[in-house]
Amino acid sequence: MTDAPAIKLDRGLHAMHLFYNVDRVRWAQLASGEANRALSALETLCAANAHPSHPSLKTYATVGAKADLAFFLLADQLGKLAQIHRDLEACFPAGTLRCAFSYLSVTELTEYMPTEDDNKKILEQEKLAPGSEEWEKRAAELKARMAQYEHYRLYPEMPEWEVMGFYPMSKRRAGGDNWYMLDFAARKKLMGGHARVGRKYAGRVSQLITGSTGLDDWEWGVTLMAHQLDALKDIVYEMRFDEVSARYGEFGPFYINLRLSPAALWEHLRLG
Repeated sequence: MTDAPAIKLDRGLHAMHLFYNVDRVRWAQLASGEANRALSALETLCAANAHPSHPSLKTYATVGAKADLAFFLLADQLGKLAQIHRDLEACFPAGTLRCAFSYLSVTELTEYMPTEDDNKKILEQEKLAPGSEEWEKRAAELKARMAQYEHYRLYPEMPEWEVMGFYPMSKRRAGGDNWYMLDFAARKKLMGGHARVGRKYAGRVSQLITGSTGLDDWEWGVTLMAHQLDALKDIVYEMRFDEVSARYGEFGPFYINLRLSPAALWEHLRLG
């Protein structure tokens, strides 16, 4: 690995989604043993970046004609992320990969997260007596839940589920539907309803939202892990009826991917 500046975030991780097509003509021209050497190099790189959170490199086969294979990277340092990206491409013989889509983002906390005042309102709504044992116990539960959520958003350990969906999105800024002209209270209320829809899919969909304003062409990247394709279809469809999406959402291309080990990827794409 080349020396690179130790560029870290104040908190959180750097993320990259990469989608490639294989140049089949170039691949068919490879000398004997080159395909196997490429597989071995990719397996070694994945094994070196197989941590629960980071650095992490996961391999996928893209379903459909938008791409052949996909990779999901996480690293705490920007230079480390960039190096994994270049080491990944170096696993493949020159000219055999063509980038179909790439996306750079960072893990972050949403500005609409519950605050201590929000937790206090929950306690009051539950009609608990301030200072009572029940109040203190429930307050501790809410605080622990908030800390766990913050850690997951910043340092995710995404599940090894069979399907990964990814798409970029932005908030609309057009005429009367300009998200950024709404005051904070209105935006927080709308996002609260949006989040309630997402929580209905706990156990069916694991979601990670990464921020990319000023980093890539869209404002957020949405990564969805699931066991079945209908779970992804259902959550995105239901979200369409929420005002945050129906009125203010703009969406980029959708990519559906199968989680495969490098060896299984080779077999799936017939690269052996």
